[in-house]
Amino acid sequence: MTTNTLRSLIGTPGPKIGTFLFEFATPGIGQILKAAGADYAVLDMEHTGFGFDTVRQVVRYCQAADLPLIVRVPSQQRHHISRALDAGADGIMVPIVSSVVQAKAVLDAAKYWPDGTRGVALGLAHERFAMRSDPLLDRFAEQNARTVVILQVEDPRGADAAGEIAALPGVDMLWLGHNDLSVAMNKPGAFDHPDFLKHESDSIAAARKHGKSAGRLGVDARQCADFVKLGYDFVAIAGDVWLLQQAFAAGVATVRKG
Repeated sequence: MTTNTLRSLIGTPGPKIGTFLFEFATPGIGQILKAAGADYAVLDMEHTGFGFDTVRQVVRYCQAADLPLIVRVPSQQRHHISRALDAGADGIMVPIVSSVVQAKAVLDAAKYWPDGTRGVALGLAHERFAMRSDPLLDRFAEQNARTVVILQVEDPRGADAAGEIAALPGVDMLWLGHNDLSVAMNKPGAFDHPDFLKHESDSIAAARKHGKSAGRLGVDARQCADFVKLGYDFVAIAGDVWLLQQAFAAGVATVRKG
């Protein structure tokens, strides 16, 4: 089975398929997903209550499986961003980035000098605890290149600024937060509304124009296949909770039908 780094997947042709982890932060989860064909996983801190001890564990589980792990941090605060990266996450997903100013602040927290002001602590999880004596600048450059930054477009302001945000060096992907975007438009769930579709298409176009990736979460595989046709190259097939429920509910229906 081919092993890819998250960095090597960014901006490449063809769909990259993963899922979200909202509940099952278990030792086998990385190998289970890898064996099923996943290209990456997203550990969600925003909506789960997962703390950094869980992040540290799941990073190790996914490293054992050679499965790239993205951590969706709970906010734009720099200590959330830098701690997730120090724990060894391959990338961070940051919610509700609505302006170039906010995007630059995220990059500042995520990148070492000279690209940012991330606090320095080396030889830890993000360097796989390697005992190294390389010059600091070389190690900074290595981590800056390895770290993937994913910004969520979740309101009209973010969609309107998508072109400028995607143009920033260091921004690797725009991820559409479809539910929050529809709510911010005062049209909850109106994913076929012309204004929603324009914000979506503008975000995808901005990412593609600048050689970046575009991502979105789907309710199931069929919807994700449709998203790929729209231009997304990163898609997440639901999340662990819903995948288990969908499979079990389908099995229950089959048995009861006889």
